[in-house]
Amino acid sequence: MKLWAGRFQKETDTLVNDFNSSISFDARMYREDIAGSIAHAAMLGRQGIIEEHEAEKIIDGLKAILADIEADKAEFSLENEDIHMNIETMLTQRIGDTGKRLHTARSRNDQVAVDFRLYVKQEIPKIIGQVLDLEQVLVCKAKAHLETVMPGYTHLQRAQPTTFGHYMMAYANMFKRDVTRLEDCLARMDECPLGAGALATSTYPVDRFATAQALGFARPTDNSMDSVSDRDFAIEFLSALSILMMHLSRFSEEVILWCSWEFKYVELDDAYSTGSSIMPQKKNPDVAELVRGKTGRVYGALITLLTVMKGLPLAYNKDMQEDKECVFDAIDTVEMCLPVFTAMLDTLTVRAGNMRKAASGGFINATDCADYLVKKGMPFREAYMIVGRLVNMCIKTGETLDTLPLKDFRSVSNVFDADVYQALELKTCVNGRKVYGGPAAESVKTQIAHIEAFVEAHR
Repeated sequence: MKLWAGRFQKETDTLVNDFNSSISFDARMYREDIAGSIAHAAMLGRQGIIEEHEAEKIIDGLKAILADIEADKAEFSLENEDIHMNIETMLTQRIGDTGKRLHTARSRNDQVAVDFRLYVKQEIPKIIGQVLDLEQVLVCKAKAHLETVMPGYTHLQRAQPTTFGHYMMAYANMFKRDVTRLEDCLARMDECPLGAGALATSTYPVDRFATAQALGFARPTDNSMDSVSDRDFAIEFLSALSILMMHLSRFSEEVILWCSWEFKYVELDDAYSTGSSIMPQKKNPDVAELVRGKTGRVYGALITLLTVMKGLPLAYNKDMQEDKECVFDAIDTVEMCLPVFTAMLDTLTVRAGNMRKAASGGFINATDCADYLVKKGMPFREAYMIVGRLVNMCIKTGETLDTLPLKDFRSVSNVFDADVYQALELKTCVNGRKVYGGPAAESVKTQIAHIEAFVEAHR
């Protein structure tokens, strides 16, 4: 018989029972459920709501159930609907009527809310750790390629010269923001809903501050109705994961382009590539493609929960049972993607020669050519027009700005002199950009130092 069956005259239809049950996915919260129940039982005993010896018996029973679950000696039942009722039923079967006292001054509404928060709270540091591992690989790649010149792009067109090290630091800063977003989310959700009851707390003298402290929360939630109906923390968490996956997807897209024959800027290690069943020459970037594809799953989780919550009146509604599957799937997806992406990046080979060759084309030093004229006293807009004419001349003659004869430069403006070739040298162009945040080696070293300090501070 179900624990809530008192006012019902019929058994629940099998279809409804299967439809209503959540044990198939919320079983993974067994540790959190038992931790919450232990904290609740201890508080009940201290407050004199139940006898101290009863609280001790309940706690011992819960610890024994935890040990059995960990040892794979316990079975969950669909009939008991969810992890909360499964564990309470096991407890009562083991210790008798004393187990029935556990649910005093508690509802499944605040029980599930505390379990869910505890679970997400424990997963966030794991994900942060994985992001920091990725940051360390980015730092290593940047250090190794401070002088590896490559094209920077806008509109996927070659734009200005940069370095692979500078490129890596761009992604390092994206992932740095992901860490701080997750930390902000963790700080905001660090409130304990236990003791809120179904929606209006309890007539028993429960100590919510004690249970919050026992469970490692900073404080209890301030409003009992909000406590049981709030899933902002999960939505914010999914939003942070979606942005993180967007960054991984953008990076994946770069890797996919870079290892194509059209670019050939990098080569993936054989251990992180796959082949074709029919084309023997293929070496496919499946890891990057899967990360790019799995990003949609995490976006879907966010949209799912936003949609579930958008029309719900206060307080708890059964719709909110849909919160966990999408969050669990997003966690699993992110925690699967980050390590394999990090390993793929760590083992790839940078083809510096191909990057340098690509940087020699596309007139990516055109801005530097204009700046050369400006530094000799010409207004920028005039210089811009002159260099545009030079680029057009080069396109017609098959030259680049580096190879264009000096007489052709001077045919457009007599300000040009032989020193223009030094100004147009790609390493000169890169290392002249010493502005804070720029691609010059000394600037990238500063960026690397900031990321290293950040990783150390957030470990």
